Amino acid sequence: MGHVRAQVTPDEEELARRILPPDAARLFATMPVADRRHALDVTGRLRAAGQDDPDVLCAALLHDTAKGHRMRLWHRVAGVLLEAATPGMLRRLASPDPTSWRHAFHLYLHHAELSAEMAVAAGCGQRTAAFIVGSAAGDDARLQRALTEADDAS
Repeated sequence: MGHVRAQVTPDEEELARRILPPDAARLFATMPVADRRHALDVTGRLRAAGQDDPDVLCAALLHDTAKGHRMRLWHRVAGVLLEAATPGMLRRLASPDPTSWRHAFHLYLHHAELSAEMAVAAGCGQRTAAFIVGSAAGDDARLQRALTEADDAS
């Protein structure tokens, strides 16, 4: 029910604008309100845990950007259920064709990579993109785990 009733306050929108580069802030503003709410919750959990790295905070705000308005709640529910029960079916159902009703399943499966590309195109760095796709390693592995845990807590 939180997805349906999600809200974002003007102060929270301002926080995102302070964290993100200008084009990325505009990208964030185009996200559905439920995705912005989730992103702000992830960011809040990171900040509450003392994380203030700008790239990981940008990743927290933009990690679901590619889901966009094409992926409805029922797509998300169906994706979770299909992924758990028959992942092969979900991959067969997904279509990269943006005109297809099955495109939302493609977004479900590939949103991390697509979101990372969108973040870079909007002025974020490759380090932010690595956090979004979950490939940050080395000295950033600790931050990657913190981001994953904050995202999974939703």
